[in-house]
Amino acid sequence: MFHIWAKVIKDDRIAKQTVYQSDEKFVYSQFFNYLADICTELDVPTPVLLKPHILQYAKFNHVNFMPRDFLEEISFDKLVLENIL
Repeated sequence: MFHIWAKVIKDDRIAKQTVYQSDEKFVYSQFFNYLADICTELDVPTPVLLKPHILQYAKFNHVNFMPRDFLEEISFDKLVLENIL
């Protein structure tokens, strides 16, 4: 079981947030699926997921997706995913 707290940050404030939870064991190979589900729930575009994003999440329990990580234009400053321990 795991929980991911997702926050859409705009002007240094939380514009939207959600907690993604699953009863399954966390698997890094499924990280894009978790990310896509979170973005659908927040109604934001899904960013490009690269190996450094996964490594940052694994090492620091959080990852930031900046505007350069999205193919579409976004109306917020960043998307933050945090592992809730």
